[in-house]
Amino acid sequence: MGQTVREVDVAVIGGGQAGLASGYFLRKRGYRPEHDFVILDRSPAPGGAWQHVWRSVRLISPPHYTRLPGLPWTRPFDGPPSGPEVAAYFARYEQHFQLPVHRPVTVRRVANDGPDPTLTRATPLLITTDQETWRARAVINATGTWDRPFIPAVTGAADFRGRQLHAAHYYAPEEFTGHRVVVVGAGHSALQILAEISTVADTLWVSRRPPEFRTAPLTEADLVAVTDAVAAHAATGRPLRSVVSYTKLVETPEVAAARERGVLNARPMFDRITPHGVAWNDGTTEPVDTIVWATGFRPVLTHLAPLRLRSPLGGIALAGTRAALDPRVHLVGYGPSASMISAHRAAATAARILAAGRP
Repeated sequence: MGQTVREVDVAVIGGGQAGLASGYFLRKRGYRPEHDFVILDRSPAPGGAWQHVWRSVRLISPPHYTRLPGLPWTRPFDGPPSGPEVAAYFARYEQHFQLPVHRPVTVRRVANDGPDPTLTRATPLLITTDQETWRARAVINATGTWDRPFIPAVTGAADFRGRQLHAAHYYAPEEFTGHRVVVVGAGHSALQILAEISTVADTLWVSRRPPEFRTAPLTEADLVAVTDAVAAHAATGRPLRSVVSYTKLVETPEVAAARERGVLNARPMFDRITPHGVAWNDGTTEPVDTIVWATGFRPVLTHLAPLRLRSPLGGIALAGTRAALDPRVHLVGYGPSASMISAHRAAATAARILAAGRP
């Protein structure tokens, strides 16, 4: 027997900050939880990516920029909140606004309802999951990137006899005490993990491009300029660039201490991995016990593949929050709306457009 098909006007895919903000603004526009919209989250617990981050990750922005819409933090701000604190706040947020989050639910595909692949604005979307199937007029995709860590293909990786892990699976430096660790990447995650591990282990830092540091702190104007630049890039349909390519690296006190210890001397990316280390084509080799791939994430979008949203350039072109090739699909938490405050604005925009188009 096939799955039961349930009807809603809007299906929100993803229960992190972008998905919850979208649910909040849909409610503000008169959408009834369960009857008119649902939120489908693959995680078994509230918190989005914040429930999985490593121990030292903190929210460092002011409360005005880091809270979800409509519900202030109830903790005293005597220090930046940790990942578990943010996840607990998300859980409280869901309960406070009675958001219709279904979890754990894995969305397998989003496609046109019926055998006719011809796109019309009135064609419903069929959202197939590992549990139920939903039919919706529109989708807000808020899946983020955490579930798709990226590790580049390097010759010899399968033969390495040490340990390899992505930054998504890193937690704390103590487990690397006394090891020789190579950290790969030129972003903030690589820099933070390098600074931590270098306090207990012998480290080597490598990256495909030379790391670039900021000479001044990020200002609100800088953040606005970055969001505008990402929006312009996303509108063209090109693949998204890393955040650090816009912001450059910020030197925290921990990073400054690592610089004093002499561990911020980045070397070019190695050319191959040997059973016991890494090697360059000039004949240089380095023995290592562990490779930490702090090489970023890719947007979680494979479930949208049946809709053929990608442009010839390889990315999804955006028209505001909507996919340029399919106005039934809004992307919140993607590209220019990847930060918490910009996700709020995108969620509000998507909800306004969807409410205006209701039959």
